[in-house]
Amino acid sequence: LREGLEAALVVSILIAYLVKSERRDALPAVWLGVAAAVALSVALEATLELTSAEMTFRQQELFGGSLSIVAVLLVTWMIFWMRRTSHALRTELQGRLDHALSMGTGALVLTAFLSVGREGLETAVIVWGTARSTGENTEPMIGVALGLATAVVLGYLFYAGAVRINLAKFFLWTGAGLVVVAAGVLAYGVHDLQEADHLPGLTDRAFDISDTIPADSWYGTLLKGILNFQPDPTVLQATVWLLYLVPVMALFLLLPKGGTKTRTPTPQETTAG
Repeated sequence: LREGLEAALVVSILIAYLVKSERRDALPAVWLGVAAAVALSVALEATLELTSAEMTFRQQELFGGSLSIVAVLLVTWMIFWMRRTSHALRTELQGRLDHALSMGTGALVLTAFLSVGREGLETAVIVWGTARSTGENTEPMIGVALGLATAVVLGYLFYAGAVRINLAKFFLWTGAGLVVVAAGVLAYGVHDLQEADHLPGLTDRAFDISDTIPADSWYGTLLKGILNFQPDPTVLQATVWLLYLVPVMALFLLLPKGGTKTRTPTPQETTAG
C-alpha cells in the first residue's frame, strides 16, 4: 500500500498537470513509461523467484540474506528522501515534467518510468524478502494485490479531488512503520547469512518466547508477516535489530520536515549583494 500509493500519487500528479496544461497529447507517453516500470518490477520479482529456486540451501540463504540487506538500504534511503521532499513533491515532479516536455516524447516516457520504477523495484525486493521469510507464497501475494488495488483507488480519488492527503503526515507515520519493518527484514537477513555459515552465532539465542508466542499461531504468523518477528532470535539478530531501529528511528523522527532550511538573507546582506 505504501509503495503503491507513492507510485499512484506520482502518476496522478503527472496526469493532472498535463491535463491542466492542455497537453493531453502527452498522456500516452506517461502511460507508456508507467507500463514499462510495472513490467520491469514484475520481471524482477519473477527473476528473484526463479533464480532462488535453482540454488542449493546455502546459496538460497546467502542470496536471500544479501537481498534483505539491499532491501533495507533501499527502504532506508526512500523513507528519508520522502521525509525531506514530501512537502514539495508536486513542485518537483512538475519541474521534471516541464523539462521532459521540452525535450520530447522519449524524455517524457523516461520521466514517468523513473518516477514509478523506483517504487516498483523497491516493492519487488521487499515483497520477495518478506514472502520468503514467512515461507508462504499465496497469502503474501493476496496482500500485495489488495495493497496495490487500494493504492490505485486512492490515487484516482486524489486525482479527481475526492480526497485530500496530507503527504507530510502520511509519509511521516508510514515511514516510521517502515523503519520497524526494515529492522525486522535486516534481522531476518542476518539469520539467513548465519544459516549460510557466513556469519557466526546461529545457536546463540538472545531469548526464546516460543511458548508465549508460538511461531505457528495466528498472532505469531501475523507478527512474522508484518514485522518479521521471531520468538527465538539469535544474539546477533537481536543486536542488529536494536542497532538499526533505535538510531534510524530517532534520526527519522528528529529530521526537520523538508530537510535543512535555507536562511533568509537580511536586508543589509541583500543590499550588499
